[in-house]
Amino acid sequence: MDIYERLGVTKRVNGAGLLTRLGGSLMAPEVLDAMREAAGSFVDMAELQTRASAIIARHTGAEAGIVTSGAAAAMTLATAACLTRLDVARMERLPDTDGMPNELIMFRAHRTGYDHAIRAAGARIVEVGFNDRTVGSGVRGLEGWEIEAAIGPNTAAIGYAANPTRQPPLAAVAAVARKHNLPVIVDAAAQLPPKANLKHFIAEGASLVAYSGGKAIHGPQGTGILCGQKDLVAAALIQQLDMDILAETWMPPVGLLDSFFKDRLPHHGLGRGFKVDKESIAGLLVALERFVVADDGAANGKRETQLRRLADLLADIKCRATVLSAAETKRYPILEIKFDEESLGFGAVEISRRLQRQSIPVHLSERRIYENVLLVDASGLRPDDEQAIASALAAALK
Repeated sequence: MDIYERLGVTKRVNGAGLLTRLGGSLMAPEVLDAMREAAGSFVDMAELQTRASAIIARHTGAEAGIVTSGAAAAMTLATAACLTRLDVARMERLPDTDGMPNELIMFRAHRTGYDHAIRAAGARIVEVGFNDRTVGSGVRGLEGWEIEAAIGPNTAAIGYAANPTRQPPLAAVAAVARKHNLPVIVDAAAQLPPKANLKHFIAEGASLVAYSGGKAIHGPQGTGILCGQKDLVAAALIQQLDMDILAETWMPPVGLLDSFFKDRLPHHGLGRGFKVDKESIAGLLVALERFVVADDGAANGKRETQLRRLADLLADIKCRATVLSAAETKRYPILEIKFDEESLGFGAVEISRRLQRQSIPVHLSERRIYENVLLVDASGLRPDDEQAIASALAAALK
């Protein structure tokens, strides 16, 4: 019996993609080996994060970077860093932001349920712009003057939720921010692949960028990356670390914190609950090194072949299956499965419900479920999962 059998937890077939609720991604043996090695020694966590900073900076083009406990934690730490900068007294107060600049400007079309991560630091989100282009009622999106009109003495930062269409252009938002000496925080949690996005947002002018570490990078599920300006990354890190230390005896490692914090230190910060263990930091760094040199073309070719095998297996089932290549999706190959609700007597919602209630539950992506379309995202498929999905769909359609 493996660990899940001993715990009584059901293992599932994942055709829905690399999702937190399904355990993120699967880690390579090299990543697991690094985590086991890291577990056998004591280290100074500030020193470990400082070494991580150099590696992350090399692969992102940022001045610095740290490993966080997920992308949401990275967003909270990024917000905290923009609220306090290097002011230790302000760090002491968070999330109480009365009397200090505490507003984060954000395009209305970029608001999501992940805003909790921003507001948890004590920031107040100020919406700008209209949703016309998003909802199809017009052609205009957010314009620079709308951001400038919202900037005032209480503005601490500008928030930007990255997406494949990148509207409005990040460079335009960053240009306005620079005029007012304001940082831009980019939520790029789900913007890998393509791996070029590791450097894209920093190159476009972002001050801080948050990525998930446990999905496309294939690091430990609970990890993330925060990278960007050195002073802001340092402010984020020191609000995450265990700071029950004496200023008289602490020797900050050279490379990040030593540039800003020597004699005046905060107590435990807002991010203390977002601590990252040494094993996860080591695993994430190895996973990142593997991610940047991986042959995406070869990997996606294998994924597409697997989806074509699945499409062939579905030929006798009441559905229409179409393979979309990675070039078409700009991410991973996907199998689009369209169902005819009229002939079946039920639609994709019922099919997905039945798939998840089988003895070996099968999860497919529900992003287009109300079009009676389920998607098989190849990023989470293991060898031979296509047979399990085909059998489960056949049973679900009976």
